[in-house]
Amino acid sequence: MARLLWQHPYLNVFKHFKVEEWKRSTKEGDVTTYMDKALKGTVYRISGAVPASNYLQLPKTSTQSLGLTGRYLYILFKPAPAKYFVVHLDVATEDSQVVRISFSNLFKEFKSTATWLQSSNKHLVCLCSPDLVGLAPSSVRWTCLMLDLRYILSLYLNRGYSHLKSVKLCANLLVKNLFTSDLLFDPGERALHGVSPMPREMAFPVPKGENWHDFYDYVRYVLLSITCMLLPDPILKLRKIIGFGGYTTRWALWAAGGSVVVYPCHALIIAIALDSGKQTFLAGHTDKVSALAFNGNNTLLASAQIGQPSMMRLWDFPTGKCLCMFKAGMHSVSCLSFSYSGGVLCGTGKDKHGKTVVVVWNTIQVNHGGEAVMLAKAHTDVDIHTIKIAFFDDTRMVSCGRDNVRLWRVRSGALRSCPVNLGEYRSLDFTDLDFEAGQCEPDDRTLFVCSRSGHVLEIDYKNVAVRNARRLMPTEVQHSHRREKQTFNSGPGIALNSICLSSSFCATASEDGYLRLWPLDFSEVFLEAEHDYPLSSVRISPDNLKVLCTTATGNVGCLDIQSKDYCTIMRSHTDSVSAFSVEGSQKQLVTVSQDNTIRIWNLESMQQLYEFTASDEMPCTVSFHPSQHIFACGFDTGVVRTISLATSKLLEEHKYHRGLITGLTFSPDGNFMYSCCSRGTLALYNCAMQKSHIVRVLANVVSPDAGHGPDALSVSCDGQLLSLVGPSQYIVTLMDAHTLDELLRIDVSILDLDSTALDAAMRLCFAPFPLGHLLVTTSSQKVLVLDAKTGRLIRMIPQVHKQSCSSLAMSPDARYLLTAGDRAIKVWDYGMRFDVNSQVFIGHSEPIRQVRFTPDQRQVISVGDAIFLWDFLESDLEELQEDVTSRATDSPRQLVPVPTVVSPPCLELSSIQRLAFSSPLTSNKILKLKTVIGYNGNGRGNMVWNPDTGFFAYSCGCVLIVEDLHSGAQQHWLGHPEEISTLAVNHDAQVLASASGQGSGDSRCQIRIWSVQDKACRKVLFHHETQVQAMAYSRDDRLFVTLGDYVDRVLALWNAHTYDLMSSTCFSEPVHDVAFSLMSVGHLACVGKGTVTFWLTEQQGADISLKVHKVPVPDAVGPAELTSLCYSTGCLLYTGTNTGQICAWDTETNRCFMTWEAVDGEIGILQCHGNRLVSGSNTKKIQLWSVLAVQELRVKGSSARSSSVLLEQEMTLDGTIVSAMFDNCMDMGIVGTTAGTLWYINWAENTSIRLISGHKNKVSEVAFSPQESHFATCGEDGSVRVWSLASMELVVQFQVLNQVITTNHIDHPIWSNSCLEGARADQDGNLLIIFILKKAQPLFQVEGAKDGTHGPSVAHGQGMTFRVLTDHRSSPIHVIQCTRKQRSELGVEGGDLWLAASADRRVSVWVSDWMKDKCELIDWLSFPAPTGPEVPSPLPPSLAAFCPWDRNILAYVGYGLQKEILFYSLQQKQVIETIPLPSFAMSLSLSPAAKIIVVGFSERLLRLIDHKVRTEQDYVGHDDAVGLCHFTPSGKQLFTASYNEILVWEVQVR
Repeated sequence: MARLLWQHPYLNVFKHFKVEEWKRSTKEGDVTTYMDKALKGTVYRISGAVPASNYLQLPKTSTQSLGLTGRYLYILFKPAPAKYFVVHLDVATEDSQVVRISFSNLFKEFKSTATWLQSSNKHLVCLCSPDLVGLAPSSVRWTCLMLDLRYILSLYLNRGYSHLKSVKLCANLLVKNLFTSDLLFDPGERALHGVSPMPREMAFPVPKGENWHDFYDYVRYVLLSITCMLLPDPILKLRKIIGFGGYTTRWALWAAGGSVVVYPCHALIIAIALDSGKQTFLAGHTDKVSALAFNGNNTLLASAQIGQPSMMRLWDFPTGKCLCMFKAGMHSVSCLSFSYSGGVLCGTGKDKHGKTVVVVWNTIQVNHGGEAVMLAKAHTDVDIHTIKIAFFDDTRMVSCGRDNVRLWRVRSGALRSCPVNLGEYRSLDFTDLDFEAGQCEPDDRTLFVCSRSGHVLEIDYKNVAVRNARRLMPTEVQHSHRREKQTFNSGPGIALNSICLSSSFCATASEDGYLRLWPLDFSEVFLEAEHDYPLSSVRISPDNLKVLCTTATGNVGCLDIQSKDYCTIMRSHTDSVSAFSVEGSQKQLVTVSQDNTIRIWNLESMQQLYEFTASDEMPCTVSFHPSQHIFACGFDTGVVRTISLATSKLLEEHKYHRGLITGLTFSPDGNFMYSCCSRGTLALYNCAMQKSHIVRVLANVVSPDAGHGPDALSVSCDGQLLSLVGPSQYIVTLMDAHTLDELLRIDVSILDLDSTALDAAMRLCFAPFPLGHLLVTTSSQKVLVLDAKTGRLIRMIPQVHKQSCSSLAMSPDARYLLTAGDRAIKVWDYGMRFDVNSQVFIGHSEPIRQVRFTPDQRQVISVGDAIFLWDFLESDLEELQEDVTSRATDSPRQLVPVPTVVSPPCLELSSIQRLAFSSPLTSNKILKLKTVIGYNGNGRGNMVWNPDTGFFAYSCGCVLIVEDLHSGAQQHWLGHPEEISTLAVNHDAQVLASASGQGSGDSRCQIRIWSVQDKACRKVLFHHETQVQAMAYSRDDRLFVTLGDYVDRVLALWNAHTYDLMSSTCFSEPVHDVAFSLMSVGHLACVGKGTVTFWLTEQQGADISLKVHKVPVPDAVGPAELTSLCYSTGCLLYTGTNTGQICAWDTETNRCFMTWEAVDGEIGILQCHGNRLVSGSNTKKIQLWSVLAVQELRVKGSSARSSSVLLEQEMTLDGTIVSAMFDNCMDMGIVGTTAGTLWYINWAENTSIRLISGHKNKVSEVAFSPQESHFATCGEDGSVRVWSLASMELVVQFQVLNQVITTNHIDHPIWSNSCLEGARADQDGNLLIIFILKKAQPLFQVEGAKDGTHGPSVAHGQGMTFRVLTDHRSSPIHVIQCTRKQRSELGVEGGDLWLAASADRRVSVWVSDWMKDKCELIDWLSFPAPTGPEVPSPLPPSLAAFCPWDRNILAYVGYGLQKEILFYSLQQKQVIETIPLPSFAMSLSLSPAAKIIVVGFSERLLRLIDHKVRTEQDYVGHDDAVGLCHFTPSGKQLFTASYNEILVWEVQVR
């Protein structure tokens, strides 16, 4: 590497190769130098009509090489206005392959081959500006483009980067220079990890005081967030800590005028706002904080930590910034005091010999960037408990301790003291002191000192003498009102630990747990608060209205003097927290500690709810029951107890262990409980009954080491497996979780072949289902990822922590891994996709005992010295949501109309006109199915494509779609009653077979045989009882085979001409796939659990017989299930397994002669032609294999030249591969995935293009642009998709992870001429608005929530205002619709008329004038529900809409007395018309172009009602309830949705 150091830290390419001399570079065409005024320097101008003929090239010839190894290439260039430009980069890979990377605004799309990557500007994120797509405009700016060459090769070609070989810059552009480097530079002031400032030589000039980004563009390809590190950074944010003290409980201080309390918690300093409970943290100390002190106005905070020597920090408290850090000059600081001005700081502690030390520092320059300077230091033999600087003189201090009270003074750099003559009180143990408050002269101030004997001395500061002495007694003492000295014989006094004075009263904290408030003469106690434990300190707030106190047991409390209310600010354990468990439904947290307590906390407020104490036992581990409100706790005595929180009682006690409980957990379903102890015993309990009982106890199966607790046991997410470390520390054992039968032992000491020492297992946990991974931490700081079924090592994460990992946990979505060690938490990307795959978070001062995600994955909890609650910031979207929420304000109306309790009296049904409708002839159908959007990813093999004829068909729901790949035109073949599961086409593509589930009234599932030429169903077959999972035609198209699913387990053979059943066989075990041989007529095979079944058909006259030969898989394959198969030429059969192996079989001998590992997952698709094999799996990968060596290996055996297959190419798609069809050359094909996508795959060009795309889950809403050029859909799969209405192709998609997207309704169109906007609401009630605003224009919208609140918001270019209406509170709002009206129409001023309908069958109608902030309720409708035992579940929605033909009439459907549509007149205030329906409606839409109503039902029926001619028509074709129907704004088309499928209908209005 030494020879490459000349390229570091960066290389100026033009300068190094002396481009201006043209000896090591070359130019062609119009290449000149040019003085650029903006850059104030010389640049190269490359011009010309043909870019290929006008260029600048480095090096001079193609046989030479630049040899530049820098990972990043920086190009400083500017495209010429209204011209095209091209840049070519030749890059060498690690295997000496040369790859050309080209980018240009001439290219329209990204293309990729094995040796050429061709990228458009759009692919380069438009060079930060859409103006650079196509011809460069005149306003284009100088740009610094950064290319990550290593990442580009790795991403697109899976190759390693070696060096940059050559650069060719073609017309038309200006170029200043090129640079290479291994460092990431940024021209702005961005605080990013791993980013360095731009060197002067690379920087563009910027006017003084201006921003670089205002003049130039900076483009990274690819962005740092993708290439380098786990994002967001940070991914954890500390939210709250349950804890106080750690080293001492003396320090809790007032700040911010009494609205904030500051206290230490081990190594952190916490500031908590009393009104909101929000905590902020001052982090920086590396050990426990021992003392705190504020200056007079609370702007400067001093803190000290324990250690040798003790470290001090000074903080700017308002900003939380550490101003300076310095050594205290002593080994432990016990007390600090700031002068009122903050210019002097005093501290006391002990030196290494145990002598008392007092140090004084000058801190005046700290706020100006200076350091704290030691003024004086003194050693003394006296004991000092408290020291304070006199508020009236920064050079004077007072201290107190055992047997002494002393006055101190700094003079001439020396610190000297004199004792106060205490007389008969000299033997007291003084604990605290405070100065008298008031307006008297400073020297006349009285000093109050308290002691453990109950004495309070008043000391004359000026005369250094005791002025008065009192002894405070625990009960009313007859002498308490006298100002006389008390004697030691007056009885035991109140042991005082702290004292604080205001101008009118005094507060004391005592050992008996009482906080007492006294008048200044101590004549009586006028207010007191009792605590269960001794008080450590007391502080009076600056406004004298509140008193702050702390207890020795880690509590912080506040007493409000006026209201006499007491609130607990913080409760905490007094010792280390050993373990915790989270209860999801009640959002509660249980913790156990070495202080012998079990405490229950509210997870949201973090307030303590319960406390259980075991005086002579220490709880060690704890676990909540997954469904009941109880928890189990294990103790150091070996006892396991279950406790009910509902009754706060002990339920059961189990005594099957003799050692400390190291593991305790429930099964996911709560039916079993497991416990183990430090003596190696494992116990299984049955908890399915009301009273649990022991099932099995095993001795000596768990490693006898208490260090494995509290996570010595782990249960898989499906509840089938139990894992533990044992019987030795080197073995991990997996057991059947229901019986404790041993299934597998894994020796972790031999898994790392490079290790020279034996590795012991420490902690373990299962990955979430369905990964099937077991994670084990080892003594050598590794994490081993093991296959839980086979014990195979999948991967290893080395050096997780410097010391051993004390805890690990997986996120519920299996994307993140938590580890704890070195007193730090690490968050890992479980897929290890980045250069930096982890982030480290500190804060704990002791080892972390346990760390976990909360069940909703929104927080992380860690315990050790205290309880830490972290917010898990998985994406920047959460911050956007918080920002939108923080800017929203509630503005309730002054007068809210009161809804009527019952229906209005005018709804008398006798006066309603009931209309009867007739059904027209079918030839007059108004709706015609035009397009079906979506693909059924739940099927298997439900897509067929014949490359010779171009026939292409697939299923969506119960509709069979035949599509022309060139024009996109669709044919829809209807008839299936249920979802289509699989398809098959014969070899000449003239006959298509489709299979679906049972229809209504059918006892068997349906197989339809279609004539492709006639587009009609020729035959319907009924044989299988449940689903059909596979079908196939024989090579000569004479036979047709169908295979049932795992329930049916029937293989049926049919005559492909008459479709008569020829043979039927029922299997004892499930069979997964079937195929006919390509070589031998009548030969077929099917695969199942561990076997391949070969069939031979023999026909004698009209009869046919089947000969069967079952062959088990080789032992090398293991206990795997065969899940797929395909025949190849040359007597070959390939099968795939659920463990990712591919087996090659000789069909002549029916033997398996070769296997190889393809993927780490289940292979569901195999297809072979010639010497190429395609495999698809549930890992989302589609792979192309070269299997040329397989045929030779079959024939020649061990004498074959090669015995290996070659993975030629691999692509990762968006879901499990469920269908695939390729041409005979295997160059191109179509692949279907479970994500509902059909992909066009081109192996030659290494491209994948979406052909068909749809929602994966339920579609929630659809909206249209005013010109009907586009429409948008959103759904429960978390996506918002925008489509072209003309081509029905997906244009753009927005995705929100782990969210359910619903919609709101906007009274302006979602699309307008000036604004493109989409609004969506997720399952958490957050509203997301995606918009591209072309010019400032007010946008009004009304939104509804699940809790019944709704309201308008008006969005301007400057911000957003928000208004909440709570009239529908407690009931979800189903629909909001807005329309326009005349200003004075309906007798109310306002141009906006809108309604809201909620689930409780209520409809509110409003008139609004948003610009005047006016919103008035004009009508309230309440519809009754039938009373009876039969209530549909779920209840039909309540839907309402304004009639387009009369805005004063609204239509309503919902759960009511009758199944009907109600028409209500806003003018007449009554129902004027009803239309009967066959069942309750699930969706409703009214045409804006004609008097047409469309209603969708849960019976998968769509009904069209022509209101004008009084007719109705029913339409089928939906696979599920019709939950959505919407007319386009013109009324020419109708969109309906059934779960995830979208049907588009043409409306043929006569």
